[in-house]
Amino acid sequence: MNGYQDPLTIQRVLHTAGTIAIVGLSGNELRASNFVGYYLQRHGYRVIPVNPREPRILGETSYASLRDVPEHVDVVDVFRAPDALPDIARDAVAIGAGTLWCQFGVINDEGNRIAEEGGLTVVVDRCLKIEHARYNGRMHWLGFNTQRITSVRGGLQ
Repeated sequence: MNGYQDPLTIQRVLHTAGTIAIVGLSGNELRASNFVGYYLQRHGYRVIPVNPREPRILGETSYASLRDVPEHVDVVDVFRAPDALPDIARDAVAIGAGTLWCQFGVINDEGNRIAEEGGLTVVVDRCLKIEHARYNGRMHWLGFNTQRITSVRGGLQ
C-alpha cells in the first residue's frame, strides 16, 4: 500500500486540486468528515457534499451520488465503509475525477484497482486535512497553527 501514500503524489494532489467532493460528508459538526470539509473550505477548496440523507451541508447543496454532481471534481474524498469503495471508485471514474482519496481505514483493493485502471491517482489511508496541514506549514495537533506559544519552559533565565 505504500505506493498509495507517496509524499510527492500527495503534494501534487493538494497543490493542483480546486474542487473536492466528499462522499459521506456529515452535517453533524462532531463528525470527522464535517471537520475536514470545514477545514478544506477555509483553505480555499470548493467542497461538494455527497450524502443522500442531507439536502445541504456546510452551506453547499448535497448530492445523492457522485454522478449527480453537476461540475468537474478534482478529488473524491471518501468517508465511507471500505465495502462501499468499489462503487464509489466506478462513479469517480465515470465522472472523470482526477484523484480517489481514501480517508483513514477506507482500504479496499478492488476499489483501488478500479480507480487506477480508470486513470485516477489513488491515495489510501491518509487524511486530506492532516496532509494539507503537513505540507502547508500549519501542523498543530488539530491541524491549525495558532501562532501562539502554548507552554513555556521554566529554568534558565
